[in-house]
Amino acid sequence: MTACIVWFRQDLRLTDNPALLEASRSGLPIIPVFILDDENAAEWKHGGASRWWLHHSLAALDASLKNTLVVRKGRAEEILPKLIKEFDVKSVYWNRCYEPWRIKRDKAIKERLTESGILAESANASLLWEPWQVHKEDKTPYKVFTPYFRRGCRNAGEPPHPSKKPAKLNLQKREESFALTSLKLLPQKPFPRWDKKMEEYWTIGEAGAQARLSEFLDENLKGYKEGRNYPVRPNISRLSPYLHFGEISPRQVWHDSESHALVHKYETDLDTFHSELGWREFSHSLLYHFPWLPEQPLQERFKAFPWADNDEYLLSWQRGQTGYPIVDAGMRELWETGYMHNRVRMIVGSFLVKHLRLHWHHGEKWFWDCLVDADLANNSASWQWIAGCGADAAPYFRVFNPVTQGEKFDAAGTYVRRWCPELSKLPDSLVHKPWEAPPLILKEAGITLGKNYPKPIVDHKAAREAALAAFKATKTGNDAETAEDDE
Repeated sequence: MTACIVWFRQDLRLTDNPALLEASRSGLPIIPVFILDDENAAEWKHGGASRWWLHHSLAALDASLKNTLVVRKGRAEEILPKLIKEFDVKSVYWNRCYEPWRIKRDKAIKERLTESGILAESANASLLWEPWQVHKEDKTPYKVFTPYFRRGCRNAGEPPHPSKKPAKLNLQKREESFALTSLKLLPQKPFPRWDKKMEEYWTIGEAGAQARLSEFLDENLKGYKEGRNYPVRPNISRLSPYLHFGEISPRQVWHDSESHALVHKYETDLDTFHSELGWREFSHSLLYHFPWLPEQPLQERFKAFPWADNDEYLLSWQRGQTGYPIVDAGMRELWETGYMHNRVRMIVGSFLVKHLRLHWHHGEKWFWDCLVDADLANNSASWQWIAGCGADAAPYFRVFNPVTQGEKFDAAGTYVRRWCPELSKLPDSLVHKPWEAPPLILKEAGITLGKNYPKPIVDHKAAREAALAAFKATKTGNDAETAEDDE
C-alpha cells in the first residue's frame, strides 16, 4: 500500500506539528522517520548533553507513536530515497530547520524528490515568525534586537495559534525492532556514565514539556521580570531544551503565557517573557541572514582582536576552578545539570572573553557539548553578544565584575553554596571573595586557598586593564575611554 513519510527532526511532538497534521489529512498510512545525520552536520553535530537528551526524547516520541518510529543514521539524502523505495512512498512531510547545513541539505532533497515525482512539503513548526518575514522597510535584516522585536515582529503580525494533535493517526507498524540503541547517543563504554546525574533534573519528552509549561505559568511567571536575574529564584521557564528539540511549540508557549498573564494581571512579566522568546527568534534571524555567525564575528574589527592562548586558564574555567565563586558555581551547575541560569551564563561568558581574554569560540564549543539546550542560533548569537562582536552586542569595554555581580544577584550566597559546597561555611560578606577572608575565618570554614578551593587565577583589576588595552589595540578601540564595570 502507498504510504507517506513524516520526517521528524527538531519537532519531536504530536501537538501543533504541521507536518504530522498535513500527513494525517492525506489519508495515507504514515511512516514516522528520524535520521541522525552527523555526516552533514559535521562539527555541529549534537554535543554530548544534547545527544543524551535526544535519546530520551526519541524514546518518548516512539511511545507516543505507538512504537512505529523508524530510526536511521547517516546522510539523509541517501537514506530517504531508500525508505521511499522500500515503502512505496508518494509524499514526504517535514518541518523546517534553520541551521545553514540543514537549509542546504533540505533544499537539495526537496528538489530531488520533486524531480522524482514525490510530493515534498515543509512547514514552520519551530519559530513564531519565519526569518524572512521580519525585516526593515528596505527589506534588509535587523541587527538590533529592540526594533526587531518591537517593530519588525509586530509588523509581521501575531504568531499563529497552535493546532491540536491529529484526532487520528494511521501509523504504519514497522516490522523491525526500535533501533534507538543503534544511534549510540548515550555515552559508550569505557567512558563513565556522566549523564546519569542529569536525570534527576529533567523530565524529557512532550509530556514533560507540557508539565513544565504549566508549572511555569502557575508558579513562576509572576515576578518574572525581576526574578529571572537571580539564580536562586524560581522565576525562570527552563523551557529552552524543550523548545530546541521541538517537544513543545513556541506558538503554544506564546499564546498560553499570554492567556494566563492577562487573566492574572502579569502584563509586565509577560512582556519580558515574550521578549525572551523574541531573542530566540532574533538569534535565528541572524543565523539565517548571516550563516557564518558560528565562526566569524559580525563586527569586522574583532577579526583582528588579540585573543590570548592559555590552556590552563581554559581548563580552570571549564572545571569551575577559577577562584571566583559565582563563575565556578555556574560552570559546576552546567556540568551537573546540562543547564545554567541565564544571568550566570552572562557572568561566566564575560569572564572567559574579558578576564581570561580567551576566544569566544572556546565558550561556544564548551556550551555546545555541555548544554542540553544547545542551539546553534542561540549559542552563536549569545556568545557573540557576550564577546561584544555580534549584533546589538554588549560593548567589549563593559566588563562584568564577578564579585559585584555575585553580591548583587546572589547576596546571601545561596547559589554559590549550592554548587561550591566547600565555601558553605563562609559568611555572606565573604562568600563571593574568599581571598579577602582573614586566616582565622578561612580556618573555621575549613578552607585552604590553593588546596580545597583555588586562589583567583587572575586579578580582576589587572585582567580588566589588559582586556581594555587589547580592545584599544583594535581599529576602533577609542571606545575604551568610556570603560566601566557593569555592576
